Amino acid sequence: MMDAIRNDKTPNFYFLHYDLATWSIRNLLLVPSFAFPPSAVIKRKPLSATARRAGWVGCNIALTQIPADAKIPVVKETTILPATEVRERFKRVKPLSQIKATERGWTLDVLNAVRHLGKTEFTTADAYSFIRELEALHPVNRHVKDKIRQQLQVLRDMNLLVHVERGVWRLP
Repeated sequence: MMDAIRNDKTPNFYFLHYDLATWSIRNLLLVPSFAFPPSAVIKRKPLSATARRAGWVGCNIALTQIPADAKIPVVKETTILPATEVRERFKRVKPLSQIKATERGWTLDVLNAVRHLGKTEFTTADAYSFIRELEALHPVNRHVKDKIRQQLQVLRDMNLLVHVERGVWRLP
C-alpha cells in the first residue's frame, strides 16, 4: 500500500456499511485514489512462517487520517445521494491529484488537522497546535511550522481554504 501511495498507483476505495439482517446498504463512501496520506496506512504483522503466504504484510486503513473533504458519501444512512452532488464533491478535491504523490501526504495531513479543529474559521496559530502530531508523522522534516504555513497556502490555492486576512483562514 505504501508503494502504491508513493508511486501514485493507489486505487479508488469504496467503503461499504450494510445492514446484515436485510442485506441493505446503509452507507457507501468513496475515497479517491489521490486522497490517501501515508499516515492513514497502519502496517500489520507479517503472516506467520506456517501461513500459505508466509511473510506477507498487510495493512489497515485509518479512516480518521483521511480528511473529511476526501471521504465522499455515495449512500448516506440508506439514502442515495444525487449523482451531481457526488460529482461536485469529487471535483472539489480533484486538485489534490495534481500534487506530486511524494508531497501530497503533507497537504492531506494539514487539511485533516485543520478539519479536526472543529472550527470554520481558524488562525495560523490554531494550525500550529498540531506541530507535535505532524512532527511524528513527518520525522524527517525539521521545519514543521514553515511547512504548515506552506500547506495552508497550497490548500488556499486549491480552494479548499479561504485566506480571510493575515493569519486567519476559513473552511469553505
